[in-house]
Parts: sequence; structure tokens; C-alpha cells
Amino acid sequence: MYVCLCNAVSDKTIREVVRRYQPKSIQHLRQLVPVGKQCGKCIHAARRIMEEEMKHPAQYKEIA
Repeated sequence: MYVCLCNAVSDKTIREVVRRYQPKSIQHLRQLVPVGKQCGKCIHAARRIMEEEMKHPAQYKEIA
């Protein structure tokens, strides 16, 4: 499902970015994914998805 129609960002993309980078705020998420850059209607949905995904442990491990 598209969360941000202006920039064609899906919930799957947001979930993957949150799992990988563990952003601590919506501002940090916005640096990683172009949500809320134009009309801003997607911010609430993106925040909800981010909070939902942050409840789960990280699936990605850094490889040195």
C-alpha cells in the first residue's frame, strides 16, 4: 500500500528502512525516506508504521 502518494513510498519501504536503520524520530525517518516532503498527509501513517515496527527486534545485523 502506498503511504506517500507524492513520492510513491510504500508501507513495505518504510518498514524495511525502520528495521534496517532503527530511526529514533520521524525527522530521522524523513532523512532516510522521502515522506512528508510535499503535502505532508502521509506523516501520521508513516509515524504509526515506524512505531509499530520499532516494537519488533532488529532483523538486520551489521557485517564488519
